[in-house]
This record gives sequence, C-alpha cells and structure tokens, in this order.
Amino acid sequence: MRTRSIISALVVAFLLSALPAPAQRTASDTAAAMAEMLRSQTPDRLPRTIAMGTEAVQRWPKDPELHHMLGLAYFQSGNAAGALAELNRSLELAPNQADTSFDLALLYLSLKKYDEAARALEKSTRLRPDSAMAHILLGRAYLNTNRAVPAVEQFKLALRIQPDIALGHYHLGFAYESLGRSREAIGEYRKELALHPENPEAVYQLGHCLLESGSTAESVALLKKATTLSPERAGAFYDLGKGLNLTDQTGEAIAALNRAIELDPSDPSAHFQLSVALRKAGKTEEAKLELERFNHLKRSQPQEGGMATGRIPK
Repeated sequence: MRTRSIISALVVAFLLSALPAPAQRTASDTAAAMAEMLRSQTPDRLPRTIAMGTEAVQRWPKDPELHHMLGLAYFQSGNAAGALAELNRSLELAPNQADTSFDLALLYLSLKKYDEAARALEKSTRLRPDSAMAHILLGRAYLNTNRAVPAVEQFKLALRIQPDIALGHYHLGFAYESLGRSREAIGEYRKELALHPENPEAVYQLGHCLLESGSTAESVALLKKATTLSPERAGAFYDLGKGLNLTDQTGEAIAALNRAIELDPSDPSAHFQLSVALRKAGKTEEAKLELERFNHLKRSQPQEGGMATGRIPK
C-alpha cells in the first residue's frame, strides 16, 4: 500500500511538472489590450490605459507599439507633451511606421504646428501612398502654411484614391480659391455638395465664392441655407447680409448683419455693411453710428481684415 501511495504521488508530481506555466502577457498582448481599451467608451479607460502603458514601457522599453499606444492615450487625455514624447520615442525605435507618423501628424495639427504636421504626413504618405485621408491632411497642412499649389496636388491624389472621400472636393475647391481660380473652386464645391448635400462647410464656401464672383442671387439662397446649418457662424450671416444688400433686400440684410455682429461684435466689416443697409432704409442716424463703430474698430485693429477677408478652411 505504501509503495502504491509513493507511485501515485510521483505520477501526480510528474503530471503537475508536465503542465506548462500559466501564460505570461507579452508586450504585443499588452499593446493589443491597450488598443482595445482606447476603442472602448468606459469612463475610466484613459487612466487605466495610461497606467498599463506606463508600467509596460518600463518593462519593455524598446517596444515601439507600446510607446505608440501610450502616446495615443496621452493624446486622448489632453497631455500633448506626454503624447509627443511617446510617439517620437516609438518612431525612434521603429522609424518606418506609417500609422505612428500619421498619429504624430494629428497631434501636431491639433497643436497648430503645421510645418511639423506636414513633415510627419510626408513620411506617412511615402510609407503608405494609398491613404486618401493622409493626403487630405497633408494638403490641409500645406494650405495652413500658404502652400496652395502642393496642396492642390495632395487633394487630387486623395480623390484619385477615394473619389467620394468626405471634404475632398471641398478642400480642393478651397485650394483653388486661394490661388484665385474661382471657376475651378466653384466646380469643386458643387461636386462636394453632389456627394454630401448637407455639408455645412461646402454650402457656405460655395455661397461665399459665388457672392465674390458676382452670382449674387444663387449665393443668397446658399447662404441662407448656410446660416440654418451653422447658426453660430458669423461669416455666413455677414456674407448673407452683404448679398442681401446687393439685391436690395434691405430689411433681411439688416437682420442678418445684426446677427453677424451679435456673434462677432469686434469685426468691423459687418458694421460697415450694416451702415449701408441702414442708409438704404432711411435710418440715417443709425447708419452714422454704425459707420463710426466701423472706423473705430478699423483703427483699433489695423492689421485685421475682418470677415471680409479672414477665412480659414475647416
């Protein structure tokens, strides 16, 4: 009996020793878990992901994907400095990662560091030339650094890759408009609206471009729609008021321009247009007051062009 007990114990010991050790989480497993946590919508996902990532990069300091995921967690939490450090570290360890370069560019764009964003996107598009969105964002970075000609080429590339990409024709139109090529700009804005009829940016930009090109009646209809789609957009109400002034719809012009001033009281252009409308309506004293406000604002901000000139693509 004792011999049998000993043999049984040895068999059990052998069987236990033959079992593999419990699986240990690898760097790759941890990065995948962090990515899943970042995709989730749980309230504590960012603190948990950052805590996991911080521990992981200490354990595996040379794993580029862990630094990438930790950088994204910092980015989403609003810690730009931490995100920059981790994304750049990821690229030091693995320089030819298109996704990491793309995410670094998004961070630079959010910080309005457009030259740095352009460099990161140039690298990303070299590594992954079939990414339509990367070409769109590179074009945006070029536009924001006054490089409209290369921006046009990037938007064209994006549209060749994905003809229906949202805002592709819109951005190409804006680039054309920046170059003074209004007819081509109008054509691109129309293409954008054919694909996405309720796009507020395209509705507004087409209305603005038509107004500047002299197609006032069509522009007014579009600008009315733009103010409905974007009721807080001062520029849309300004352009609408200007168009209504040109078509002698004085009462509506006054209402639109008052709304533009309510949204942006520091802009001189709307005060000037309102003075024009009030004068047409026979309200001479009110017109004089608006003209005085226009002159005062112009003197206080001599370098500003107001809504008449200041437009930034969205």
